[in-house]
Amino acid sequence: MPETSTIRILLADDHALVRRGVRLILDQEPDLEVVAEAGDGAEAIAQARAHDVDLAVLDIAMPRLTGLQAARELAVVKPGLRILMLTMHDNEQYFFQALKAGASGYVLKSVADRDLVAACRAATRDEPFLYPGAVTALIRNYVDRARRGEEAPDQIVTPREEEVLKLVAEGHSSKEIADLLFISVKTVQRHRANLLQKLGLRDRLELTRYAIRVGLIEP
Repeated sequence: MPETSTIRILLADDHALVRRGVRLILDQEPDLEVVAEAGDGAEAIAQARAHDVDLAVLDIAMPRLTGLQAARELAVVKPGLRILMLTMHDNEQYFFQALKAGASGYVLKSVADRDLVAACRAATRDEPFLYPGAVTALIRNYVDRARRGEEAPDQIVTPREEEVLKLVAEGHSSKEIADLLFISVKTVQRHRANLLQKLGLRDRLELTRYAIRVGLIEP
């Protein structure tokens, strides 16, 4: 197959064994090539900047920045990049957040050997790839929300506040968060105060519980 038709892939997952398995699936296809790997969301953004990639395959639950947060950032810094989310969670909330973050597909790790190659090819054709349960969830969620007239709860917190929330919940200090996000300590503290006020929470412990509940970090 000509070089020009090869889909160049960035693969991000915090488990090296998972990356190895996924890479084996992708690299045996003549039109797919993993050209960069990352162990967390922040590294994924750095690798996407450093390499010429067509597609990012991002695990949802990663340290520092989740795959969802990385996807939102990548949509800004590399608007032409296609994004697939890879997850062990058959979870409607993650699925909807992935769509909002700009992902064109959502693949379960449990069936990656069956679905991932097709999802990669679909993404580069600008076609969405959803596993059957996700389609059902999409329809049911839409109908339920329309019936109740609800706003999506994740619209309360801004993407930047969500980044700060995740890092606070992971135990990072305000100084460490400031360094990671390239903002001042004062700005971090303002975001943190806004989060506590918006969410009606009192301290880091309650913020951490909230972050676990909404899927930003794993328990």
